[in-house]
Amino acid sequence: MEPHWKEIIPGDQYIVAIDGQQNLGDAKVLTLLYQPLIGPVCISLYFTLINQVENGRLQTEPVSHYYLMNLLDLNLPQIYEARQKLEAIGLMETYVKEDEDLRSFIYTMKPPLSPQQFFTDGLLNIYLYQKVGREYYNRLKLTFADQAIDKTGFDKVTKGFQEVFSSSHFPYHDQLEEDDMQVQYPSKEEPSPVTVQPLHFDFELFFAGLNDSVIPKQAITPEVKDVIAKLAFLYDIDVIQMKNILYSAINEQNQIDIEALRKAARDWYTIEHYSSLPKLVDRTQSPIYQSEIDVPKTQEEKMIQYFDTVSPRQVLADLSEGAQPLESDIRLIEEIMVKLNLTPGVVNVLIHYCMLRTDMKLTKSFVERIASHWSRKKVKTVKEAMELAKSEHRKYAEWQQQKDKKPTQRKATRTTRQEPIPDWLKNDAQTKQVEVDSNIDFEAEKKKLEERLKKYKK
Repeated sequence: MEPHWKEIIPGDQYIVAIDGQQNLGDAKVLTLLYQPLIGPVCISLYFTLINQVENGRLQTEPVSHYYLMNLLDLNLPQIYEARQKLEAIGLMETYVKEDEDLRSFIYTMKPPLSPQQFFTDGLLNIYLYQKVGREYYNRLKLTFADQAIDKTGFDKVTKGFQEVFSSSHFPYHDQLEEDDMQVQYPSKEEPSPVTVQPLHFDFELFFAGLNDSVIPKQAITPEVKDVIAKLAFLYDIDVIQMKNILYSAINEQNQIDIEALRKAARDWYTIEHYSSLPKLVDRTQSPIYQSEIDVPKTQEEKMIQYFDTVSPRQVLADLSEGAQPLESDIRLIEEIMVKLNLTPGVVNVLIHYCMLRTDMKLTKSFVERIASHWSRKKVKTVKEAMELAKSEHRKYAEWQQQKDKKPTQRKATRTTRQEPIPDWLKNDAQTKQVEVDSNIDFEAEKKKLEERLKKYKK
């Protein structure tokens, strides 16, 4: 992902456009349903942009992003990140035109889903449920719903148009003329559901593996295909598993029951992941916290770029030579990210540092203690995490010694070895060698890790 300063600068002009008038209930939907998912900064940006369009108009005059920064009291990276989230969740579209010395944007604001669309979306409602919990999720549903009125026993007596009005046929001499001006009349735009691009799901392989005698290909309609792409993204389902899930959703008419398909995918996930539902978490480091490195030159810059652009799950897999990470390790990392509000890039540094220090294991108490320290220090970027690890290296070594030292070991004969440390930690002037009690060949383990990282880079 390109850093924000390559995509936008404060002097760039923008125009806000709308395709139709907003519904009075949209603000409530945005505040109560969308805000828990994307945060208050995104919602503030949405309202600020859309309120720049005057009543009866469909677009604004061009202004620079300096104006927007002053309105929101935010810096440009924060605005850029919020804009990307609004785009991803379907609340705005961005168009850009680049001239020789000027770059212009059009921000087309889109209406949110209706409450009915949102709660039956199959993607956003799952994330909302996980975010707010069962009790508040049901409260939110009741906030936007009411019991249907019972019309039993009532007769419809509504008059038709022709029963009330008649048409006059007086001579009309003037001709209705249309001019050449291209205009657009404000009207209520229908919201569109969030779509997931099926880039991560191999539909070609999926169709090749289907048995036509069980599931005919014509049963995979565009709607079914869209649901499959969403479920594959939401629950991280591969092609083979999706085929098995699909078999359980075919009905007697050889059609795919959408609701049965969603339920089967949800049931599969809860069994695989101990009854938990997926969380809406950034999978990689947000652009606002990424380092501005175009071409890394040093080993440290290469590691910074690596930690900035991969997910914690990927780091765990790379350090295990591609093996699937343990579920306990993933739960530990997810818990740290959510409870301590650490960014993915910082967590990547934490994983790399702790696994080297603890013989390629994630020791819960050791990881949590360092993570708590970084959270209190408000570490957000990869570089900050690496610098703090360098400056506090001796302290962390003492923490580990306190944990590893047992009463029966205090009088034992000590074997002194040099502790393995990451390459990016070696060259710092503040880093000193620390002696630890161990029977593990740390040098051999370090060489193994270096070989794994070389394979990943290739």
